[in-house]
Amino acid sequence: MLLVTGLLVGPVFGWLNPEPLFRDWLHPLISIAVGIILFEGGLSLNVSELRKIGPLVLRLCTVGVAVTWVLATGLCFYLIELPWTLSILFGAILTVTGPTVVGPLLNHVRPQGRVGSIAKWEGIVADVIGASLAVLVFHTIAHGAQPGESAITMTLVGLLKTATVGTLAGLLGAFALGLPLRRYWVPDSLHIPLTLGILLAVFVGSDHIQHESGLLAVTLMGFLLANQKGTSIHHIIEFKENLRTLLIAGLFVVLAASVELDALLALGWREYSFVALLILVVRPASVQLSMLGSDAVKAERTFLSFLAPRGVVAAAISALFAAQLADPIAMGAAVIPEARALVPLSFLVIVGTVAFYGLSASPIARRLGLAKANPQGCLIIGGSPFALALCKSLTELGFDIVMMDTNRESVATARLGGIVAISGSAIAADAEERLPLGGIGRILALTPNDEVNLLAGLHFRELFGRAETYQLPPSGISAKHETSGKFHGRYLFDESARFTELERRISDGARITATALTEEFTYEHYLDHNQAGVLPLFRINKEGQLSIFSLESPPSAQAGDRVISLVSSQPEPEPSS
Repeated sequence: MLLVTGLLVGPVFGWLNPEPLFRDWLHPLISIAVGIILFEGGLSLNVSELRKIGPLVLRLCTVGVAVTWVLATGLCFYLIELPWTLSILFGAILTVTGPTVVGPLLNHVRPQGRVGSIAKWEGIVADVIGASLAVLVFHTIAHGAQPGESAITMTLVGLLKTATVGTLAGLLGAFALGLPLRRYWVPDSLHIPLTLGILLAVFVGSDHIQHESGLLAVTLMGFLLANQKGTSIHHIIEFKENLRTLLIAGLFVVLAASVELDALLALGWREYSFVALLILVVRPASVQLSMLGSDAVKAERTFLSFLAPRGVVAAAISALFAAQLADPIAMGAAVIPEARALVPLSFLVIVGTVAFYGLSASPIARRLGLAKANPQGCLIIGGSPFALALCKSLTELGFDIVMMDTNRESVATARLGGIVAISGSAIAADAEERLPLGGIGRILALTPNDEVNLLAGLHFRELFGRAETYQLPPSGISAKHETSGKFHGRYLFDESARFTELERRISDGARITATALTEEFTYEHYLDHNQAGVLPLFRINKEGQLSIFSLESPPSAQAGDRVISLVSSQPEPEPSS
């Protein structure tokens, strides 16, 4: 939608023309925006994930990148008939994927196992490698070297310089920012300005020493900061995510607005065939060849073969290089007029890959058994008798349930009952990585500690969203009159459903039951029969979807639904025929 908006306000209606508006600032601003986006991507990388996926990520970012480069270059030359120099350059650009697109896709699909982490790491690392590779090829072309031995030598030397300068700058930036944060030398109100200042200094300084090494520097800087012990950067990550969203929106609109309408209309069957082959041949070939001899299973290879959307980095690099290569002032006699074709072609690739992978990722993941549509499962924090009874009941009803508790005895009891249970703290930094969240769509914090319930909800709110984050009503205050919803999750069941009351009912013999409703035996009949001895917890509708009762969503049900309740120790009513 951002691309469409940019095309409408730019080449279609002529309301926005970025070149005269930004003048000489356009390309530097684009470069800085891409640097900030990659820094935020580095902040999302967890080193603990590499123990399981490191070799596979390395294969994708080396063999996979090389295969993509070679095949995409061949298609550019033989199918689209671009000159060899531009074909090699555009092939290098297409080795980048789109972490800003992959991330939201993975959050939507929520694939099981390690395949999501592999895709996330590949998207960020391959972006840095591909962007650096494209820059070196561009400078080889700009300096007059032809594809051959001199170009290869120049590219290899440039890669070595880029890797060295970028690594040193990233290490320096992580230290320069991590030290004052760790020692509390800077007040919290200045953390964001300090981070932006050091980030821009590292990016610009590294680029000044070795052109385009800043992308590697800021990505490494973000990765090191995210994995430093004793450095709290959660508030920085939250700000960067918001900033990234704004930058991506702005970049897509501005870059799309700079495309010429005639160039878009000139796209023909060759260009559309190129995008189709990129999706159906190049990506599967790069994944399958890079995974030869690895421990990746068939489902993982297949899913990764159909997940490679291109994003803002590809658009930005294509726009920068095309403008310079087609500029007679910058290139002189070596100007390449065909370079203008890179911009509309890159946007066609972005639109085509985002549309295809966006529509196909979920169905493919479900077909491969790596994900479920509209996940109905629950992550339950706490191992009390009530939590164990709830886990058992929901598991028997066919829902995916994962329980997490610090009490090993409770975890062992849950496992003996056939429940997936993990021992550990839900508020630990690595909690999300340790949990098998395939099929899980919400969190219920059921511990006796109100603070732990609150923190667990905050920890997983980003993953599940506010609407699917639940906790028990706190003790000591009226939940109905506690109006601030800034931090806590949605309060479960009703105001009386506090931890002590739920445990008292369980100890008195109450049990969790599921009752089907009919036209004759309505929800009102069900309540009248049980009277004060029933606490409605959930509703399962005709389609098998689970709804959780809360203070904001009081109990209600209709014929065909099943009501899951905590009922006193008395015979369960039989629906009248």
